[in-house]
Formats: sequence, structure tokens, C-alpha cells
Amino acid sequence: MPENLRSQAVTGGVQRSPNRAMLRAVGFGDGDFTKPIVGIANGYSTITPCNMGLNELALRAVAGAKEAGAMPQMFGTITISDGISMGTEGMKYSLVSRDVIADSIETVCNGQSMDGVLAVGGCDKNMPGAMIAIARMNIPAIFVYGGTIKPGHHNGKDLTVVSAFEAVGQFSAGKIDEAELTAVEKKACPGAGSCGGMYTANTMSSAFEAMGMSLPYSSTMAAEDAEKADSAAESAKVVVEAVRKQLLPSQILTRAAFENAIAVIMAIGGSTNAVLHLLAISNTIGVELCLDDFETIRAKVPVLCDLKPSGKYVAVDLHKAGGIPQVMKMLLERGLLHGDALTISGQTIAEVLADIPAEPRADQDVIRPWNNPMYAQGHLAILKGNLATEGAVAKITGVKTPKITGPARVFESEENCLAAILAGKIQAGDVIVIRYEGPKGGPGMREMLAPTSAIIGAGLADSVGLITDGRFSGGSYGRVVGHVAPEAQVGGTIALVNEGDSITIDANNRLLQLNVDDAELERRRALWQAPKPRYTRGVLAKYAKLVSSSSLGAVTDLGLG
Repeated sequence: MPENLRSQAVTGGVQRSPNRAMLRAVGFGDGDFTKPIVGIANGYSTITPCNMGLNELALRAVAGAKEAGAMPQMFGTITISDGISMGTEGMKYSLVSRDVIADSIETVCNGQSMDGVLAVGGCDKNMPGAMIAIARMNIPAIFVYGGTIKPGHHNGKDLTVVSAFEAVGQFSAGKIDEAELTAVEKKACPGAGSCGGMYTANTMSSAFEAMGMSLPYSSTMAAEDAEKADSAAESAKVVVEAVRKQLLPSQILTRAAFENAIAVIMAIGGSTNAVLHLLAISNTIGVELCLDDFETIRAKVPVLCDLKPSGKYVAVDLHKAGGIPQVMKMLLERGLLHGDALTISGQTIAEVLADIPAEPRADQDVIRPWNNPMYAQGHLAILKGNLATEGAVAKITGVKTPKITGPARVFESEENCLAAILAGKIQAGDVIVIRYEGPKGGPGMREMLAPTSAIIGAGLADSVGLITDGRFSGGSYGRVVGHVAPEAQVGGTIALVNEGDSITIDANNRLLQLNVDDAELERRRALWQAPKPRYTRGVLAKYAKLVSSSSLGAVTDLGLG
């Protein structure tokens, strides 16, 4: 079998002489046209610290692919910064960018008949966007994470970008002065890399390592450390070998791989966004996965890692303590990981973890011993009830009492809610409802980091609830429930909530309930009318027209066949 199984379509035969002429201009020589062409999908940009170090990694990957006997071809793909767009209209493009990234990688790799692809990404949607494309194309592929940012430091404490969001709430509540706010702002993000806690970027990089689509230890490396660039070069060599063996994503992204990823996400205290992204990737690759699967695994897996946002440490601390392989080995020892699942190196998970100790080192407390976890069960609970008949996702770490019944405080947008919190209009016992921020209604499911951080900064984390058909940042925690489905825009019950209605959030019993009788709800439903779409042209309008429910991963190509 030729090594250039796909690319020979543009490099082989007399009729492809014009094609070869073009390739000669970009560096191909006489001996290169039978080599496999590996795409290097480079998310480099100076828009965000998450991606500003990616070009060096992409160049190392190019060198690694050439050394392994392939012809790499680099191309760009987009990103937006969640942290910079957060709390603005621009945040509506965040989840949308996941699909734009997937579409762009698919377009180039299939348009150019590439034999394999190495994707380099940093900010939150780079990972799932690349993996959706990889799943669609089913060509040999590997993901290289751009790496995590190192923590900032102030007054003896580690800082992340979430520290700045929470400082806004503290300042508005009169707990810190403007000088302290400015000091946190200046020190929170000291260099290149994705946000430093176990937020969405580090959660998804960890998930991909657990699934076997990235190299061991690569998901927690610091962006600015030399080992990150070395790992990129090694990743290129591994994917070239996968091209030669025709080791395909469909052989790696199995049901077992998704279950492994979910188990790891629960153990590390990962982001709610992982639920949305794994559902989307599984939908694309054709693996059956649903919200209830997350709940089943949650019941078996404790939270083992003391990581921000609700914990103490950041991702570089996890790396020093043994990284994702150490967490995986602990799960494997208890039968909570599929050791026979395949990885991109051709080894099984069990083979990859063979030399990892069964228990974490005693000289660290980032990864807890099995008999002393942070929480006895996973932290991402799937809630259902008349407010979320399809389901909703609650992140319950850092909450003393994961249950509240209180009066609804209803807001039609994130901005209106944030203004009320900062003005001191939210009281202990309130249940905040932010609606029309779902996949179709937003559109784009904005993340609610600004309101949740303001709640925490105001000292209300343990005394109020917040539900939304939008999303939460990986930096959010508290008594918060997102991904409420069906969303308000399509007439979900969240659209029928009135100011002052009683709402119950009960994570222990997995319940999200509007305490209004059925007859009254039917009366309200009969009067409800869907709002007009907020956008009628451009990418947001197209997205709103195509996107599915969040309970299905908010994918844009469902049912098109």
C-alpha cells in the first residue's frame, strides 16, 4: 500500500504535472511526490495568550514530520479568545468558532487530499473544533495542545484570569480597592499559554490525552517550557507512523475512549463544557453517547485533584505531580478505565501506563490518594425535571449545600444579570435565571463567567443559584446549572418562568424544577411566542438556523442527510 494513499490523487501520474508544478513552488522536489503529505493545522495568532506560542510548536512539528519521511504542509485556522470576548456580544462567536475551526480543517485536508493531519491549538474551542474535523475525515491524526499558562503571583497566591473576574465582584462589593483590582489585573496572565486552572482548555487537552489522541503528559505541559516543543516534534513523528499503518481515528475514538475521557474529567474536576464537546465529537464519529452516560460514570469516580477554579492548584502543579497518566493509572487500577483502548502510538492505554505507579507520590497533594478524595463522586451532575426535560449540567464543586429552593430572578440576557449583581440587587436565597442565551437563542451559548465570578466575589456563592440555557466557563463554580434544554428560544420551560416563581435546584436528587402547577404552565405556554431571530445574516444567523439542542452537543450538521 502506498504511503501517500490520499495525496497521490494530486501528485501521481502524467495528468498531475500541473499539480506537481504548484507543489514544487512550495518546496517539493523530485523525491517528495511519493511521500505522505501531513497537514499541520496551525491555530497561531496574537489575539490571545492561549495561541501566541503555537507557531513555534507548528514549526517543530514540521521539522518532526520531515525527519520521519513525510512532506508537511502548514495552514492556518482561526481562534477567538474566550477570556477577552467574555461578557460581550463577541462571546456569541465562541462556540460558533468550534464549527468554523472544524469546517476549515476539513476543507483544507480534504480539498488538498492530505494523508494525515496534526492540529495545534490553544484556546478552548481549538481542541473540540479540531477533533470534530478529525472525526469527520477519519484520516490519521494527532492533536498537539499549545500548553497551559504559568500562574501569576500576588500576595503569596497563584493567580489565573479567573482571579481578575472574581476581583471585579470583590471590588463592586467593596471588599477590595481599585489599586488591588489593578494589581490582580496586571499579574493574572504572565505569558503565553491557555488559562491555567482546570478550565475548559486544560480539561479538553486532558480528555484528548485520556482518549489516546495526544501523547502522554502533553496535556498539562506549560506552553513556554522546552518539553512542549519537543512533544510537538515527537507528535509529528507519531502521526507519520500512523499514516503508514493507517491507524484511523475511528479505531481510537471508540465508546471505550469516550468513557475513559469522562472518567478522567470527573477525577480532575473538569469543565462543564466537556459534556457539550464530547457529545458533539461522539455524534460526529458515530459513537452513541448521551447525557445519562456522564451521570453513570460520575457515580463511580471521585474527584481526586485539588485544582482551580474551586480548588487550590493549577495545571502546571498537576503536571509536576504526575499529570494525567498518574490519574489514569489510579482509575485503571480500580477498573474505571478501559485499558485495552487504543492510542495514536499504536499502544493500548494499559501499555502506555505500564510503568506509572499505582498511587500518587506522597510529597505532593495536588492528586489525592484514593482513600482521601476531594469529593466522593464526580462533580458534573446531570439534572432533569420540568425545567430541563432533556437535561442540564450542574457543576457542584466548591458548594457546601448543592440544593436551593428560592424565588426566580429572571433576566433575558447576561448583561442585564451582571448589572443587577454588581448593583447589589441579588440577595441570598435568590435563583437567577438567564435565558435566551442558548445555542439558537443567543445564538452561540455564551459562557457566564462574568456573572458567576461576580457572585463569588460578592460572597454569594453558597447562598444563590443560577440557571441558564447558555454555558459556563471552565472557570465557573458554585451552585450553577447550564445547558438547560430545551432552551428558551424553542419554547423550553425556562422561557415560561416568571419573576418570583419558586425554583428548586437539587443536585443530590438530580432535579431542576419550576414549582408551578402543570395547568398554569400550559396557560403560559399557550401565550408564549418565540422571539424573532437576533441575527438574519452572516455566521451567527447560519449557526442559529442549523444548530441542534445542547443535549445533543450543539452540532450543526445533524439530520442534513
